[in-house]
Amino acid sequence: MSRSAAARPGRFCALALCGFLIAACAVPVTYPSGPRTEPPHFMMDWFVAADGIRMTTRRWTPEDGKPKAVVVALHGFNDYSNFFDAPGKWLADRGVLSYAYDQRGFGDGPRRGLWAGAETYARDLTDFVALVRRAHPDVPIYVLGESMGGAVAMVAATGAGGKAPYADGLILAAPAVWGRAAMAWYEKAALWLTAHTIPTYRLTAQGLNIQPSDNIAMLRALGRDALVIKRTRAETVHGLVDLMDQALAAAPKLENKALILYGEKDEIIPGQPTFDMVRRLPAEARNRQVFALYDGGYHMLLRDLDAETVWRDILAWITDASAPLPSDADDRAARTLAAKRDTGK
Repeated sequence: MSRSAAARPGRFCALALCGFLIAACAVPVTYPSGPRTEPPHFMMDWFVAADGIRMTTRRWTPEDGKPKAVVVALHGFNDYSNFFDAPGKWLADRGVLSYAYDQRGFGDGPRRGLWAGAETYARDLTDFVALVRRAHPDVPIYVLGESMGGAVAMVAATGAGGKAPYADGLILAAPAVWGRAAMAWYEKAALWLTAHTIPTYRLTAQGLNIQPSDNIAMLRALGRDALVIKRTRAETVHGLVDLMDQALAAAPKLENKALILYGEKDEIIPGQPTFDMVRRLPAEARNRQVFALYDGGYHMLLRDLDAETVWRDILAWITDASAPLPSDADDRAARTLAAKRDTGK
């Protein structure tokens, strides 16, 4: 038998496999907001969006009821509004009012586990901030986003939802900017294949050996919390990566006053994409943007064992954005960026 004839079964199998994958190919589904049917509003403990969807809202109020600033906090992927409980209470004791809500698909919100799309998340944030602004017209308002929430804040701030939130500044805690540009080819291939063939397959973090925080008691509590999603649809992960792509692309247009927080021990969002994002920020906005780097910080900076150091920096920046941070994390970040620039990294 000739070599070409012998090769035919292998080629046939390869073609058959490709044909099977193409035939089985499914498009990852996004579940965006519906048509606007009513003005966004607060109702009891809910944020009612323009399409009538209700999202649980939490707030932490200063005892005297007269806040000197307001923080709108956005949770990370698979988390929910309770992520801000400890920092919210701490800030409230120091005169800062905080709000947080369960974004669509997370917490006890609608369509749990399903991805709504960057534009929908951005539009919800813009509407939420507008309601907070109406309730507190004379108080500065800051949007704080952790991980996925940081990516939503970046995308919203550059107008992806149609209109940017009317906020006085952004606080981005370990923003999710690990997009496809920073992924290895096999990571991108695996994501595409899984999301386009078995989009509803549920993925877990088991076996990845990743430590999101040094606060083990907190992590165990999250493991017991029924509102924290443990198994994620492949199409939802695909949507998250789309969001991270958009957040990284938004960096050159992010002209807002901002405080960007990152931990050197972050095992969720790699350092290189984060430093790349910071380098992409517009030069004309550098004098109103602060990058802070915490040598002992993990991904969950706001809930690490040393989280109060980060809270103090946030409060100090809200009070006076031009002053050095109490922790000197801004100075550490500047030295690290300079060293990377000198070595070409």
